[in-house]
This record gives sequence, structure tokens and C-alpha cells, in this order.
Amino acid sequence: MTTYCVKQNLLLVQKSIVPYTPNIVAVTKYYDKEAIIDAYDAGLRDFGESRAIDAIEKIESLPGEIRKNSRFHFIGHLQSNKTDKVVKHFDIIQSVDSLKLAKAISESAQKLDKIQKVLLQVNISEEVQKFGLKEGELYSKFQEIIKLPNLKVEGLMCMAPLNANDKEIEAVFNKANQIKSELNNKHKMNMQELSMGMSNDYKIAVAQGATMIRLGRILFK
Repeated sequence: MTTYCVKQNLLLVQKSIVPYTPNIVAVTKYYDKEAIIDAYDAGLRDFGESRAIDAIEKIESLPGEIRKNSRFHFIGHLQSNKTDKVVKHFDIIQSVDSLKLAKAISESAQKLDKIQKVLLQVNISEEVQKFGLKEGELYSKFQEIIKLPNLKVEGLMCMAPLNANDKEIEAVFNKANQIKSELNNKHKMNMQELSMGMSNDYKIAVAQGATMIRLGRILFK
């Protein structure tokens, strides 16, 4: 059985970002259920997965106490034909990257009589290898998305560009924060969440307004 040092690693992360206190989502997609248990014992309650079928099996194998007291975030690209399963098992879907997917999630949530919390994934740098709504698409589709039944848009999610330097990453994260504020003002919303920053760039993310950081390797190394 793999031994993790989550508690010590978590303390180091928290010390490194004082005075910021973002919600830490432990990304467990590459790790077994023992990693989730260790992270839970260290005090974490939010867990991110990106492969629907594997994740659901892992979640269902967890002790009842952990399942009851944790929030599970779907953070990977979601295919429309898997929305029923993901809506059933996940508290938050962070990777809503199209109007089509938002509609599919809305339909699944209605069938389950559930209000599904989501974040809209924005591809600020417009990288072709990344999913997400381009900035213009986000502005043009936003009104239609927020009106979908059984869907609660709680904020935005974004990722830093590949091979970017710190200044470029900072600019992208800052832009995501600006977009959130602009959408809140224009649509009289109160979206709170801004999910950005991973093991390599979480310090930049929190300084630019991240309310959630998605950490894997740095917690489970």
C-alpha cells in the first residue's frame, strides 16, 4: 500500500500562501482511494477527479463517512453522454466548456431533481489543445447558460497556458478574475468561485484572486 505524506505537504502549501486561504481541491485522479483517505485525515474535504468511470468506482468504494462529508469536483473534459453519471456522483462540475454541455448537465440534473453546481471553463489564451469557452463565447453564451433549469453557475475555472512564464500566467489569472467581475456586474450575479492554479502555479493564482486551487502532485509526492 502506498504511503502518502499529505498532512505535512498540506501544511507546507498553506504556509507558502499566507495570508491567502483558498479552498484546496485535492486532485486524486492519478491516485488510489488510500490517497483520498489520507487527504481526508489531513483535513481536506474537496477532491477532484477527471475520468468519470474510474472516479465513480473510487468514490463508491470510500468509507461512508468520507463520502458523506466530502465534496467531489469533476475537473476534466466531460462528454455529454456521461452527464447522467457525473451529475449523480459529483457535487461540482468545474469543466463546463460549452453551451451544449451545460444543456446536457441541466437535463441530467432535472431528471435527478438536483441543483447542479458548476463552474464555466474559460480558455483565455485560446490554446487549441485545451477545452474551454473562449472569452467572446463566454460573454455571448453566458445569459443562456445561467437561465438553464437546475444549473447553478458558481464561478469560473481556467488553466495557465502551457510553457508560459510567470508574467504570462499572472496575466491570464488576472484576466479570469476581471471576467468574473464583469459578468457579475453585467448580469447582477454574485459568483464567488474562481478555480485556478495547480501544483506549479498555485502561488500566482492565489495572488490573482483564486478561491480554489487544484493540487495533486504537491500534496501526494
